[in-house]
Amino acid sequence: MSRILLKTEDHSRDSAGMRYVYPVISRRAGGVSVGINLNPNNACNWRCIYCQVPDLQRGGPPPIDLKLLERELHDFLTWANSGDFMATRVPVGARQLVDVAFSGNGEPTSAIEFADAVAVVQRVLAAHGLTDKVLVRLITNGSLLDRKTVQTGIARIGSAGGEVWFKLDSGTAAGLARINGTRARPDHVARRLACCAGLAPTWVQTCWFCLDNQLPAAHEVDAWLALLASLAPQLAGVHLYSLARPSQQKEAPRLARIEAGWLEELAERVRQTGLTVRVSP
Repeated sequence: MSRILLKTEDHSRDSAGMRYVYPVISRRAGGVSVGINLNPNNACNWRCIYCQVPDLQRGGPPPIDLKLLERELHDFLTWANSGDFMATRVPVGARQLVDVAFSGNGEPTSAIEFADAVAVVQRVLAAHGLTDKVLVRLITNGSLLDRKTVQTGIARIGSAGGEVWFKLDSGTAAGLARINGTRARPDHVARRLACCAGLAPTWVQTCWFCLDNQLPAAHEVDAWLALLASLAPQLAGVHLYSLARPSQQKEAPRLARIEAGWLEELAERVRQTGLTVRVSP
């Protein structure tokens, strides 16, 4: 295995030489995040223009080998807790396990085995004495919340004290189509977000950026804020962030990181709805 130090700018899915498990340094989580990649074929039901997944394709994942996932997570946690992983791979100041996050190279809830995979992760964490020390997180576009199996998996995360980070990059149909490559309607997104928040503590995560040297349009920001405000009492909070790593999509030359000051001004508007806000420029 490579002994190169992990960096926040590099979220390589093969950094541990495993199929499903990959460690990253997460600037938003604040330490080592153990990623669970249920989409090793780089397939997703959305196509976000800022996505860092190379060779992204439309679709869902192949069948998940749950026994392999369990073995990989067990082996990695042993390496992290009893081996030299922290000393040789993680910069000083980030040498702590903060979560196991279902994220990866596509929408994790598109895996038929998603709920079973959650149970596997919880079982392995318990075996390592980490149930109350390491959060289980789901990072999702929320598009499949109508599926009962997805709700079951999220409920398992919530009942064990985990949380969900729910992608919401726009409050308009045009914005969702332009940014995420989806035909989702804002009212449907709001319904699924409310459902998710009822199953587990849910943070909205929104990526803001300049497109063609233009800041997000005022009407887009207002629509996004209105959607958030309507659900504010149900939500745990909001993550605002901008581009941290280069997009691997064809729109990459059109994208640019947004200034931290712009994000802070928006954060203050969000706080006026009563929501907690975390900003990662």
